[in-house]
Amino acid sequence: MSNLKNALLLFIMPFMVFAQTKKDTIRVFYLGGQSNMQGFGYVKELPDSLNKSNKNVFIYQGNPVGDNDVAGGLGKWDFLKPGHGTGFESDGKNNMLSDRFGIELSFAKKLQELYPNQKLAIIKYARNGSSIDSSGTAYFGSWEPNFRSGKGINQYDYFLKTVNDAMAMKDINGDGVEDILIPSGIIWMQGESDADKSELIANQYYSNLKRLMELMQAAFRNNDLPIVIGKISDSGDDVDGKIWAYGELVQYGQEKFAAMEPHVSIVRTTSTYKYTDKYHYKSDGYIDLGKEFAKSIFLLNK
Repeated sequence: MSNLKNALLLFIMPFMVFAQTKKDTIRVFYLGGQSNMQGFGYVKELPDSLNKSNKNVFIYQGNPVGDNDVAGGLGKWDFLKPGHGTGFESDGKNNMLSDRFGIELSFAKKLQELYPNQKLAIIKYARNGSSIDSSGTAYFGSWEPNFRSGKGINQYDYFLKTVNDAMAMKDINGDGVEDILIPSGIIWMQGESDADKSELIANQYYSNLKRLMELMQAAFRNNDLPIVIGKISDSGDDVDGKIWAYGELVQYGQEKFAAMEPHVSIVRTTSTYKYTDKYHYKSDGYIDLGKEFAKSIFLLNK
């Protein structure tokens, strides 16, 4: 009888070991920037194919706030669904969805087509009106890594908190299987708030962007992590025909960054989008932008 038990144990042990060591590998993408990344699309205008919960894609969105607010970056993993646009909030225990969306829905849907057999996840932290340069940012906040004003906490710190807390979770979907998150790209849509203050700030955009992106790559422990940026555009809805006084200088910095730096590409379709106000795209613009970002990051990874 003892020999039978030993033989049975030897037969079962490999299956026990396999069950204990099984892990899920999940590609994770970071979405960051200012309001046109945070998202001003209307959920009520979504097509049926996007206006639903996506149980195969997970999202961790950090709570977006102004500088020096200790609630910045709080979040929790959840299934991707509409409502992660402007107005979204999180206290770290509950996510409060809004009636707006950003690029995340169409971005995820396109990625599922491009990576049909892989699990996907999104980490998002974006803040309306935020600039990289800290000069004159006032209420909206800046991404300046060496920020010293007030409590010395800003958008860069909220980015780090969002990413570190999201990446620290061992089972993001609660299925009892450990998840291995593989950083697969940075998607950045920002620059308008560095284009409306001064010629000096706009001229520094390339160096400011380069430094920030290198630090973001380092936060994901991959100095070659692919980056796709979205080129800013101008609605022209002002008396002089320009919203961003120094927009061309920031656009030049964006093009220079995409041309000079490795593993970087730029999406330019933003110039064709229509606007709901002076600053924000219509809903179909966010849908198209998400698809373009997905195609670009897929090609860089490929």
